[in-house]
Amino acid sequence: MANPSVRRSSNSSTPTKGQGKMKTLPIVTRRCAAWLVEMTLVAASGLVPYSIGVYANSHQLERVPINPVLAATEETFARALSLPIGDNNRQVAPLANLFWSAGLVAPLLLSGWQFYLLATTGSTLPKRWFGVKVVTAAGKPPGLTRVLVREVVGRWGLPLSLAYFMWRYTGAFPNLGILMGLAGFLVLGEGISYPFHKDRRSLHDRLAGTYAVDAYRPFVFLGGKGNGRSKYKRTSGEQWVEGDEDAAIASIVISPEPRRRKRTLWRWMRQNPGMTLIVVGLLSMAAVSGSLIGTQIYVQNQVNQRSAQQRNSEQFLALVKKVSPESGSSLEDRRAAILALATLNDAQSIKFLVELLGQETNPQLLDTIQQALASNGLKAMPYLQRLNQSLSNELQAVKTSGTPQERELRLSRLQNTQQAIAKILVVYSGKNQGVDLSRTELGQNMTGAKPPFFLVLDKVDLSGVKFTSANLNRSSFRGTRFRGVGEDGRYDTFDDWIADLSGAKMQQTNLTEANLSRVMMNRTDLSRATLNRANLASARMNSANLSSAQLVAANMRDAVLENAKLTGADLGEANLQEANLFAARLSRAIALGTKLTFANLTKSDWQAADLSGADLSRANLRSANLSATRLTGANFRFAQMENVSLRNADLSFADFRGVNLAGADLQGAIFYAGQNNQANQFVQTPVFGSQSALVEGVDFSQVRNLDTRQLAYICSQGGRHPRCP
Repeated sequence: MANPSVRRSSNSSTPTKGQGKMKTLPIVTRRCAAWLVEMTLVAASGLVPYSIGVYANSHQLERVPINPVLAATEETFARALSLPIGDNNRQVAPLANLFWSAGLVAPLLLSGWQFYLLATTGSTLPKRWFGVKVVTAAGKPPGLTRVLVREVVGRWGLPLSLAYFMWRYTGAFPNLGILMGLAGFLVLGEGISYPFHKDRRSLHDRLAGTYAVDAYRPFVFLGGKGNGRSKYKRTSGEQWVEGDEDAAIASIVISPEPRRRKRTLWRWMRQNPGMTLIVVGLLSMAAVSGSLIGTQIYVQNQVNQRSAQQRNSEQFLALVKKVSPESGSSLEDRRAAILALATLNDAQSIKFLVELLGQETNPQLLDTIQQALASNGLKAMPYLQRLNQSLSNELQAVKTSGTPQERELRLSRLQNTQQAIAKILVVYSGKNQGVDLSRTELGQNMTGAKPPFFLVLDKVDLSGVKFTSANLNRSSFRGTRFRGVGEDGRYDTFDDWIADLSGAKMQQTNLTEANLSRVMMNRTDLSRATLNRANLASARMNSANLSSAQLVAANMRDAVLENAKLTGADLGEANLQEANLFAARLSRAIALGTKLTFANLTKSDWQAADLSGADLSRANLRSANLSATRLTGANFRFAQMENVSLRNADLSFADFRGVNLAGADLQGAIFYAGQNNQANQFVQTPVFGSQSALVEGVDFSQVRNLDTRQLAYICSQGGRHPRCP
C-alpha cells in the first residue's frame, strides 16, 4: 500500500521572553499543568457564584420562589446520584437565584468557549500558556467533531460512565465519596495512560485521531502501516527528535499494491445462485409458518379472554341478583355473595361493592363489604376515595340546609368509607406506596356522629402515601412510619418512599414517636398536635401551623420551617440544629434546653418566649425579635445577632462571647439577675454562687439604646465600648 510522504518544515518558531523557561519543561509536565488549570477555571466559574449565592441566601431577608431551571437541575442530579428528595418549591433570596443561575451557566459557557478555541486553534488558553497544542495527523487544528469525541467521549464520558456503573451496581452505592474517588481515579488514569501506548497517546487522543504536541516545535507526521505502527515526528528546524533516517526515506517511497476486491453478500449470492435460492426458500417458509402460528396463538388468546370475561360477567350478574334485597335471599346468603364478588377481582365488582358500601345500612353487611374491599386491597382505593369525597361534599351541602336525618345518613355513609380505607391501610401496611388519598375526609370535623369516628393508625407503615390536603384531624399515628427505604433498601436516597402531608388538616393529631423524617408538610395545619419525640429530621414544613403543638424532645435537625407558625409551641429539649426557621413566628414558645446550634433564625419572632438554657451557639439571629424573651443561661457563643431586638429580654447568665451585636437593640435588657432592693441601681452586688451574663471581649460599640447602667455593667465585665475607661 502507499505510504504518505513526509512533510518537513524548516521554520523554527522563536520563543518569546515568557516562553523560554516554559520551553525547558518536559511536555508531560506542561500537559498536566494545562489540564489542571483548565479544570480549576471551570470549577471556579461554578463554585464562586454558588458560594456568593449561599451567602446572599443567609443574609438577604427577601424571599422569592426558586428558579424552575435550578429546581429541575437539582432534581436531575439528585436522581442520578441517588440523593434525598429536596423541596423544589422552596423560597430563596433573589440574589441567591441570580448567582446560582450564574453558577449553572458559567461553567457551560466557559467549557463551550474552550472547546471552540481547541477546535479552531488547537489550544485552549491554558494550553497556549504552557505551550501545548492538539493537532491532527496533518498538523491542523482538530475541528469541532474531533474535539467533542476527544473531550466529551474520551476524556470524560467513558471514565465517568465506568465509574458510575461500578459505583451504582456494587457495594459502594450510595456512598458519594467512593463515587468521587472512582471518578477521579479513572479520569486521572485515562489521562496518564499515554506512556503505556506505543505511540505515547492517551485514549481520548486515539479515539479522536489527535496528537498533543509541543507548540514550540513543528510537528511532522510519518504515516504508514508497514510495520503495524503509526509513526510521527516532532522536529526543530532540520533536526529529527525521534526515529531514524531510514524511516524518513522509506516513508517517501510509494509502493503500490494490487487492490483487493472486498467480499460482500451480493458478490457471494452471484457466485452461488443455487445456495442462494435454497436459503431464500427456507427463510420464506419459516416466516410464513411463524406468522401462521403467531396468528393462531393470538386468536386463541383473544377467544380465551372473551370467554373468561363472559363467565365473569354471568357470575357477576348472578351474584348481584343474590345481593339485592328484592331477591329474598337470607342474610347469610347475601354475605356469601358479597365475599364471592370480591373473588372476581375485577374493576366491575370492586366498583359495585364501593357503591353498595355507600347505600347499605345493615351493620353486619357493612362489615362484610368492608372485608371484601380489604381483600381487593389497593385496587379499591381510587373508588373509595371518590365516594368519600362525594359524600363529604354532600354532607357540607346539607350541613346548614338539610334535616338532621339527612345529615346523619350522609355522615354514617361517610364513616363507612373512612372505616374501609383505614382497614386497607392497616392490612397493607408497608405496601401502600403510591396510594393517593388527596383531599380525602378521614378526620373528625363533623359533630353528631353516633359513635364518632376516630382514625387510629398507630404503628402502621404509611410510607409513600399521598395525603395532600386531606382531613386527618384528631387522628392517632403513634409510632407510625411515613417514610420507607425504597426499592434499593437504603435510607436517604432518591427512591425513598416518603409520604406527602402538604396542606393536610391535622389539628390535635397524635404523632408521638412518629417517623416523619424528610416528609413534605408544607402548609400543614398541626395546631395543638402532639409530636413528642417524633422524628422530623429534614422535614419540609414551610408555612406550617404548629401553634400550641407539643414537640418535646422532637428531632427536628435540618428541618425547614420557613414562615412556620409555632406560637405557644413547646420545644423543650428539642433538637433544631441546622434547622431553617427563617421568618418563623415563635412568640410565647417554650424552648427550655432546646438545641439551636447553626440554626437559621433570621427574622424569626420569639417575643415573650422562654429560651432558658437553650443552645444558640453559631446560630443566625439577624433581625430576629427577642423582645421580652427569657434567655437565662442561653448559649449565644459566636452567634450572628446583627440588628436583633433584645428589648426587655432577660439575659442573665447568658453567654455572649464571640457574638456579633452590631445594630442590636438593648433597651431595657437585663444582664444580671441580682438583688433588686435598690431601684436606681442596675449593677448589683453578685449573690454568692451566682454569675452574670458573660460579655467579656464582646463588642458593644454599635448596639442601640444602651443606657448608662448597662454600659457600666458591660465595662465592668470586660465588654468593649468606646466609652469604657
